[in-house]
Amino acid sequence: MPFAIYILGLAVFAQGTSEFMLSGLIPDIAGELNVSVSAAGALTSAFAVGMIVGAPVMAILSLRWPRRRALLVFLVVFMLVHVVGAVTTGFVVLLVTRVLGALATAGFLAVALATATGMVAPNAKGRATSVLLGGITLACVAGVPAGAALGQALGWRAAFWAVALISLPAFFAVLYSVTDAVQATGDPDETRPGARRELRALRSPRLLVVLLLAALVNAATFCTFTYLAPLVVEVGGLSEGWVPAVLALFGLGSFAGVSIGGRLSDARPMRVLIPGGIALLVGWGLFTAAADSPIATFVLVFVQGALSFAVGSTLIAQVLYAATGAPSLGGSYATAALNVGAAVGPAFGGLAIAAGLGYRSPLWVSALLVAASLVTAGVAQALHRLRGAPRAETADPRTAV
Repeated sequence: MPFAIYILGLAVFAQGTSEFMLSGLIPDIAGELNVSVSAAGALTSAFAVGMIVGAPVMAILSLRWPRRRALLVFLVVFMLVHVVGAVTTGFVVLLVTRVLGALATAGFLAVALATATGMVAPNAKGRATSVLLGGITLACVAGVPAGAALGQALGWRAAFWAVALISLPAFFAVLYSVTDAVQATGDPDETRPGARRELRALRSPRLLVVLLLAALVNAATFCTFTYLAPLVVEVGGLSEGWVPAVLALFGLGSFAGVSIGGRLSDARPMRVLIPGGIALLVGWGLFTAAADSPIATFVLVFVQGALSFAVGSTLIAQVLYAATGAPSLGGSYATAALNVGAAVGPAFGGLAIAAGLGYRSPLWVSALLVAASLVTAGVAQALHRLRGAPRAETADPRTAV
């Protein structure tokens, strides 16, 4: 695996930390900027919306740029908005920086996915994808808790400064390493198709199905992850002091799942998707039944984190395989699918809680979302066979869905 891909993973780690770190900083931000906690919570929603809109828009706007230039521009914008966020005294300014930071993050991740998969052999997209997604899972394990601890010790502004500083070495590393890596694999920027041709690739039925599956699985993941703290306290009976450990355990499972999925998803993705999807569904059901047991909670938090990201990362790799006609915008499709799931899942979980179904209800919602993905995959495969197409595993192991 080229070293430059790990550099891109470092930048994704910083951006993932920024995306999720506000969960531990919202009360302090609200108090200092004289807004309500619910208003401060809009900072998280603004970032999610910016990610969904920004992935395709930023990828299209940067399509004519060399990939290194696009990566560097997005990194500079990302760093600058965090510096502005660290010094502002106005909530509106901070809200704008979150939107701009999300746009830069979405653009960077979309281009980084296209760049990383262009650096490796055509049958190694899954491993390259797992390195970048590993940066997000490591952000959940280390970056977010560290940002929360830093915010508690030195104030929330220190967390923003830290994210900007972490991005600085990634900037210089991209500056000096990405160009040579891309040129070495014979993937020059001038050979990439234009925007219209790449956008037409979105009409592929297989690509649309895989995008839907990725969104559903990711929605299930973040539906429960978002409400994990009240779940383990109110249902599991653990004290609030255990919440960081449970969140870190979920992150460790996620990192393990991304690592394992990345190694298996290229050659035989169906061996990850079918057993993993079924196990994921069963796991959410077991978690629902055993959520009042601390021991079961610890085990299932890790297992479900691993299964969620093993299946999810495999689906993202399948998006990139399906979007071969859109080597630049394929990453934006994958990024948008991830973030649609990250926005929709918590919304469904919140509706279930608001309906009086309790803090156990997001687990049922997660199970239903995974069940919907399995039904969707089954229907798509049945239609695929009715059209007389060859079986995916025998025709090409990377066209599994």
